[in-house]
Amino acid sequence: MSTYVYGITSSSLPSLPDGTEGVGEPAMPVRVIKEGDLAAVVSDAPEGLRPKRRDLLAHQNVLAEAGAGGPVLPMRFGSVSTDDAAVTSVLAERAEHFKERLDALAGKVEYNVKATHDEEAVLHRVMSENPEVRALTEANRGAGGGNYDDKLRLGEMVVAAVKNREVEDAAEIQRALEPAAASVSVGPESTGWLANLSFLVDRDAAEPFIAAVEEVRKAHPHLDLRVHGPLPPYSFVEPGPSEPAQATN
Repeated sequence: MSTYVYGITSSSLPSLPDGTEGVGEPAMPVRVIKEGDLAAVVSDAPEGLRPKRRDLLAHQNVLAEAGAGGPVLPMRFGSVSTDDAAVTSVLAERAEHFKERLDALAGKVEYNVKATHDEEAVLHRVMSENPEVRALTEANRGAGGGNYDDKLRLGEMVVAAVKNREVEDAAEIQRALEPAAASVSVGPESTGWLANLSFLVDRDAAEPFIAAVEEVRKAHPHLDLRVHGPLPPYSFVEPGPSEPAQATN
């Protein structure tokens, strides 16, 4: 049977609590397999695994239990390897890398910050910052709304100005929060977000980081900031001994 991998840790990790359950229905028993100074927290991989709420929470719970005993390199949900031997083989091959990452991530957590614009507020800001947009808006208003070409030109100018503001705001968020973090990872672009940033934060510095987010929120009322964390530092771990599981019909 394939092996589901939750995370990688030191072989000196204290034993997990008896009865720790992982993904699957029924839940798969979790175990630890060791290779030299490293260990992987694993279970058997259930057939047809999908990202259901119960399994996502089980994955998180296993990482929390393992992390209570020391630093863990978290694997993303759905990480599956061929078998236990394949996992221990990769632990041996990439031992130095995993040890370096464990040291680097010890005592740290991840906070993900996503941002969008408040539509009304950003349009007001664009108008106040762009004399050309403001002038054309006033000219169209004076002409009873303006003709089709004028309306089209104004719409294009507003869209371009908002896009420029998105780029500037994303850069500003990163500049403002980087000093409160040990590292930053820029996430993939996704529809609806102007910024998708993950910050590696010392667990003891979480409060100052959240305070820095609040300062950004107060200074930029046209932004809607959403913070998720503390999370295992997924964005700061290179892919480990597994690949995402493929959904089955």
